[in-house]
Amino acid sequence: MISPFLKKKKANEQPPAYDSAVRAISEEELEAVETQMSGHGSEEGEESAGAIFAKKTPMDKKSLDLVFAVEQIIQAKQSVEASNYEMQDRLNYANGHIERLNKDLKNLNKVIEDREKSIMELEQKLTEKNLRVDQMMDDYRELQSTLSEQIEELKGANEVERQKYAALLQKNNETQAEKNKRIGELEEKIGKLEVEHTHIKQKFEALRQEKAYLVNVVNDFTARMTSSFSPAAAAGDGGATE
Repeated sequence: MISPFLKKKKANEQPPAYDSAVRAISEEELEAVETQMSGHGSEEGEESAGAIFAKKTPMDKKSLDLVFAVEQIIQAKQSVEASNYEMQDRLNYANGHIERLNKDLKNLNKVIEDREKSIMELEQKLTEKNLRVDQMMDDYRELQSTLSEQIEELKGANEVERQKYAALLQKNNETQAEKNKRIGELEEKIGKLEVEHTHIKQKFEALRQEKAYLVNVVNDFTARMTSSFSPAAAAGDGGATE
């Protein structure tokens, strides 16, 4: 990299002393200066470079300016190299970070694939469940239709049975009324028969007492008759014996 100072010098003028000074600085001397500057501090490097050029040949002001420009070039080169080293470290770190990110991305892609596979399986299960639900809904609607028909039939049968029950209830009420009427008539007849029975019983008792009285009279009469005929019979039996 060429310093701005050197560019300005090139743009304005290039005196003969400049060419002679450039020719006087060989590549070996530049390398020696660069090595000297890299091995020591910046101030010590400047002193060493000045000492090297001072030992080589006496220089005027322009030559010294050129020397200082060369020193700036060398310093810029060292700065660029240090920056390159730093950028290389950053690049290595970035490459390692990118490698880790790629590894993480690969793992993430695997996780995404597994999740997508799980999602596909869940979608398949959901589809199957939806089909089963649809089938169940169809069965439910069919069952509901069948039950509605059966309910209507049962309602009709229930109405018929209700009418039958109403007719039977009415007939039962009529039968019960007739039965109650018949029971009333029978109770009334029983009452009359009981009264008649009582009268007959009283007559029977009177007849029994009369019969008993007549039996007693006959027995008494028979006893008297028997007792009156007994002595004559005894006498007749005695005469026959003699």
